[in-house]
Amino acid sequence: MVSQIILFCEKKKRLKNVILKPKINHLLSMAAILNRKTHRIEKKNALFKRIYRQKCCQERGYTMARRGENIYKRKDGRWEGRFKSGIKADGTAKYSSIYGKTYAEVKAELSEKRVKTTVSAVPRDLTLNNLFSIWFADIRLKVKESTYMNYRMKYEKHISLTLGKTLYDKLTVEKLNSFIQCKLSSGLSAKYTADIAGVIKSVCRFAKKRFGYEDKSEFMVIPKGKAKEKELLDKAGQTRLNSYLIANPTLSNVGILLSAATGIRIGELCALKWENIDLEKKILTVRNTAQRIKNIGGTTATKLVVTSPKSSSSVREIPLPEFIIPLLSKAKANSGCYLLSGTRSIVEPRVMQYRFKRVLSDLSLPDVSFHSLRHGFATNCIAIGVDVKTLSEILGHSSVEITLNRYVHSSM
Repeated sequence: MVSQIILFCEKKKRLKNVILKPKINHLLSMAAILNRKTHRIEKKNALFKRIYRQKCCQERGYTMARRGENIYKRKDGRWEGRFKSGIKADGTAKYSSIYGKTYAEVKAELSEKRVKTTVSAVPRDLTLNNLFSIWFADIRLKVKESTYMNYRMKYEKHISLTLGKTLYDKLTVEKLNSFIQCKLSSGLSAKYTADIAGVIKSVCRFAKKRFGYEDKSEFMVIPKGKAKEKELLDKAGQTRLNSYLIANPTLSNVGILLSAATGIRIGELCALKWENIDLEKKILTVRNTAQRIKNIGGTTATKLVVTSPKSSSSVREIPLPEFIIPLLSKAKANSGCYLLSGTRSIVEPRVMQYRFKRVLSDLSLPDVSFHSLRHGFATNCIAIGVDVKTLSEILGHSSVEITLNRYVHSSM
């Protein structure tokens, strides 16, 4: 009995599917066709609506506004046109409106206003401080964080207090040159003063591009001075230092020796991980650099950041000398660990400076900077016949001139 009931239900279900399924499919297809027709009708209706509006406008004696003209008909029957009448102190556009009885009247007056405000849109009340604020907001995401903070530091320390309140419209070449001369007289080097001038030039170019101002820095005098020659260890001092570092292969000492043997910068050394050192191929890859920068809005005054190197040419591969391979092999740690700590904690550049100074003091060697190791490496490479182009690539310079002018010292 139960089996018969089940059989009956199955037959009934099959019968239901045979009858209803085609009807459901037919209804779905009809709905799809109806939707397509409705969409076409809506498109036609929108077109007919616009044509109808144009006819009504012609019958009533006025022209219909076009898209993008910023001309609209108000509820009170008047026409309104909006135009850019100037720029606010924060750099945003300032708009004004004109009104008329007809579209043609507003359009004609709007054209005149736009021509007149092409020059008057240039703001006349922006100070240099205002311009720097707008410029900083503009470049915030365009440059590296360290570069941005470098610009801010130069502005806050040297430019803001002296020139900040000056209206840009009243800024003159004489004022800028006087400012540069004042900085040189205060004891700043020609190179550093030129860097400050470069920041001012960037803001003046920005003012010209953004607001249509004259570039006030076009004829500003940029100081040129020969960079102070780096004090280096002599041959005997280098030999004593290298012998000490090899005999005492702590992680810091191996790092100092590596800098002397490859010419990498102190920030690049601190950011170096074991994954960047291939002992089999004897290649060191520079991909990052570490430095401490000002921490705006943070809980501490400064913060340590690890970013990409100074420039695209600073990302490079450097061959490792044979004598340092055994020392690196003994010190090797996991790939994610930093070379100088052997852990995932970074040793910052300031700490390495102190450790290097301590080594020099213990050996009674001259108090040279850590960066002098890089200069010494370049000079030694030239002395043994390494061509300048290859040396420039190893040092990560963008041009051979930088290598020759700044890093190659006389061996006499």
